[in-house]
Amino acid sequence: MQHALDIAHQAALAGDVPVGAIVVQDGRIIGVGRNRREIDDDPVAHAEIVALRDACRAGARWRVDGATLYVTLEPCPMCAGAIVNARVGRLVYGAADPKAGAVRSLFRICDDVRLNHRLTVVPGVLAEPCAAVLQEFFREARQRRRRPPDRAPSGTAP
Repeated sequence: MQHALDIAHQAALAGDVPVGAIVVQDGRIIGVGRNRREIDDDPVAHAEIVALRDACRAGARWRVDGATLYVTLEPCPMCAGAIVNARVGRLVYGAADPKAGAVRSLFRICDDVRLNHRLTVVPGVLAEPCAAVLQEFFREARQRRRRPPDRAPSGTAP
C-alpha cells in the first residue's frame, strides 16, 4: 500500500486527484496506475483502470486471476465493476469514499452474490495517510480558486 501511496503523490504533482494503484500477482507488481483523468482528458482514467490495463498488457490477457489490487481510495462503481470483470482475487484499499465508494460505502459490488465473480476485500489499510493526501490536495485546490489574480503594483505598467 505504501507503493500505491507514493504513486498517488505523483498524481497530485501532475495535477490529478491523488489516487494510486498497483496490481500484485505471485509477489510481483504487474500493473501500476495513478489517476490520469486531467492529464489524458479521459473520464475513465482512474488509477484502478490504468493499473488493470497495465497488468493485463503485461499478462497478455484480460484476466488477472488471483491478483491483489492495492488502491489508496475505495473504488467507485466503474472501477469496482472493472475489478470484478478482471477477476481480481483480492482488493486492499486505504481511505473510504463516502461520496462514491462502491465496495463498502455506497454499494458492495465486489462481493455482490448476484455477480459472476466475488473477491476478498480488505478496507482501511493506511487509511489515514491515504485520506490525508486527498485532503491536502483538495485544500490546496480550494485555496488556488480563492486567490485573486496577481496584479501589478499601482503606478507601474503591467
